[in-house]
Amino acid sequence: MFLGMALSDIQARGEGSGYCGSERRVSLAELQGIMDRIRYGTEEHKVQAALEIRRLTKTSSRNRRNLSAAIEPLVSMLRFGSSGSSEAAILGLLNLAVKDERNKISIVEAGALEPLIVFLESTNSDLQEYATAALFTLSAASVNKASISASGAIPLLVNVLKDGSQQAKKDAVAALYNLSTITDNLKTILLLHPIPPLIGFLKTHKKSSKTAEKCCALLESLVGFDEGRTALMAEEAGVLTVVEILEEGSLQSREHAVGALLTMCESDRSRYREVILKEGVIPGLLELTVQGTSKSQGKAHRLLELLRDSPYPRSELQADTLQNIVSSIVSKIDGHEQAEKAKKMLAEMVQISMEQSLRQLQQRALMCTPSELPAGKRRSEVSSK
Repeated sequence: MFLGMALSDIQARGEGSGYCGSERRVSLAELQGIMDRIRYGTEEHKVQAALEIRRLTKTSSRNRRNLSAAIEPLVSMLRFGSSGSSEAAILGLLNLAVKDERNKISIVEAGALEPLIVFLESTNSDLQEYATAALFTLSAASVNKASISASGAIPLLVNVLKDGSQQAKKDAVAALYNLSTITDNLKTILLLHPIPPLIGFLKTHKKSSKTAEKCCALLESLVGFDEGRTALMAEEAGVLTVVEILEEGSLQSREHAVGALLTMCESDRSRYREVILKEGVIPGLLELTVQGTSKSQGKAHRLLELLRDSPYPRSELQADTLQNIVSSIVSKIDGHEQAEKAKKMLAEMVQISMEQSLRQLQQRALMCTPSELPAGKRRSEVSSK
């Protein structure tokens, strides 16, 4: 390949990374030399300048600002250069855009979307990967989302999610997640049948990764529509994959997964209750009730209530403890092994809950002032000699 560089070096894919390399100060003469080459040089000189821009902007926010004037000539390279020239230009633009909102907007305004869309359909896998990474990075700016949507990127990103390389799929998920915050985009994504490739992605990637979090968030949004719920039910091991996230995902992924299952059950309890129970959801829900985020805990409690056998709303019943609710569900579960696992999790959950309550009591006791303690327990303010 013309550039011969590793994909792992593309800093744009570490948009939120904690890399803190030292910034080398670049002289004005060096900056001017780079700008002259990128504007007026031969194709070879322009490629060299683009690679130098990429190197200097990889970790330096100062250099991203100082070299922002290179955006227009880099976009010109995208539009009119060879494949090698285009690769160098994308990589330079990627690093200029990382953690720089103004550069993200300027890149779109300079006309980068048209060639990037073309590259999404390229048979050159490197160009397709770089273009997908660029759209992920550019879509992080709210101002750019409408323009990217109007460019026709969404169907092509779903295609990359289905058939692209592993890295391209990760960036496609992240880009679609960014764009899905616009309701109309979410409806567009849904029409393109994204559930099968999203479930396929979760099956083959680490469930605790940041990309899995975005994938789960997108799934939660999609099952808010009946078409999304139907597609998830129709997909082989679709519900099971979401249930597995409850036990194997990060805290954020678990929150989205329980949210998706709760949305399904609230939308049509009679349709989804047995399916969700059959996939062994109870252990993951029990763990969430004591170890999830505050939102996860609330959603897990609510889902447990909906999964019990009684069809009546909680307001028409006497208040149940979590243990009674779960015990009622466990008694209806088919399969000895699954029921025993749920019972064991219930016992562990109760133990953890008791330990947490004890720690809270101890902390409150330590924080009490003498005046808040019972009279018989206060220490005498007169020292004994």
